Amino acid sequence: MIEFFMPMQPPTTTHQQKQVRVVSGKPIFYEPDKVKAARSKLMGHLYNHVPDEPMKGPIQLVVKWIYPMTKKSVDGQYKTTKPDLDNVQKLLLDSMTDLKFWKDDAEVSSMLVEKFHSGIPGIYIQINELK
Repeated sequence: MIEFFMPMQPPTTTHQQKQVRVVSGKPIFYEPDKVKAARSKLMGHLYNHVPDEPMKGPIQLVVKWIYPMTKKSVDGQYKTTKPDLDNVQKLLLDSMTDLKFWKDDAEVSSMLVEKFHSGIPGIYIQINELK
């Protein structure tokens, strides 16, 4: 099992914000600077937690996206506003795959993902190899 907390302001830019442009009649997909910055931020925080060897599937991933408190929120209250959970999760999975937490994110067979408000923002991650 790997378990860690990354104290940080979680990114609100998502994988869904990739762009497309047409060059010589062919679509070219690219990451805008905001997406590149969010990926870099995540990878910088994840880097210190990369296992010596990639984990092998099936893998269970538990992620808690903890956003700062707002004037209307209560500590521990679920966050029901953007960013969409599935979109921020995709950027995280891609970053963890790039860093070799596992060989392929297809090995992640179970996920529990939540987002909520707290006085200490960050991302909590727990990774388990399932048997």
